[in-house]
Amino acid sequence: MRTSASGRVGQYAALLAYLVFLAFPFLWLLSTAFKSPRELGSLRPTWIPRDPTLDNFRQAFDEQPLLRAAGNSLLAALTAAVIAVLIATPLAYVMARRRTRLAKAATGWVVVSQAFPLVLVITPLFLVLKNLRLVNSLAGLVMVYVVWALPFALWMLVGYVRAVPTELEEAAAVDGAGRLRTLVSVTAPLLAPGIVATGLFAFITAWNEFFFALVLLKTADKQTLPVVLTHFIGAEGVADLGPLAAAAFLATLPSLVIFAIIQRRITGGMLTGAVKS
Repeated sequence: MRTSASGRVGQYAALLAYLVFLAFPFLWLLSTAFKSPRELGSLRPTWIPRDPTLDNFRQAFDEQPLLRAAGNSLLAALTAAVIAVLIATPLAYVMARRRTRLAKAATGWVVVSQAFPLVLVITPLFLVLKNLRLVNSLAGLVMVYVVWALPFALWMLVGYVRAVPTELEEAAAVDGAGRLRTLVSVTAPLLAPGIVATGLFAFITAWNEFFFALVLLKTADKQTLPVVLTHFIGAEGVADLGPLAAAAFLATLPSLVIFAIIQRRITGGMLTGAVKS
């Protein structure tokens, strides 16, 4: 009993340490966003601002077009997530249900492609988009985000498809349903939690992406929010810390809000699927 109790204490302590590790950057960012310039320059930083102020938020909106950049990021991320899920769902179904050599090779390629560094693929992607006249356009950026998100989306959805009992699909086939009808009417509803989770990860990845947007978008009216955040850093590398923290804090809110809204549905859907199976 003592060993079990000490083991639980150790587990809770490790979990608490991990939560503190995850929460520290966000809490420090939040604290910095409400500090005055004088307090930001203090040699004795504090967690709670002594004189909280909203001047950093006002200055951030005055200096940079944050709303326009956020709109570009939202449009690109949401479109890329929807397209990636629509493409990945039927492909994942085929890869999970057809255990052929081609399907195994495709699965292996999906895993290997995740190891490719961004620098390796940016040049061919830029040339392709240049030939298609999609450089400096949100459509071209969405295309890149879809291609970049597809391997991870496939990898996630293949696991969800394999968790769906094949007996349900066999029963649908006995009733005369074809492959497409089975996927839409039987498998897809059970895959809803996985589809939502995959779309969420694809959205967050595209929302936070910086490198592709920096290289492909040239004009200020097309730039996304992560690129605009770099404008708070001067030519000599000195950051305008207060407005930068305020803008960065606002940039993290959409991901947190979306996850908070749908996380219960993801958990509830998983439990419902487990009971049905």
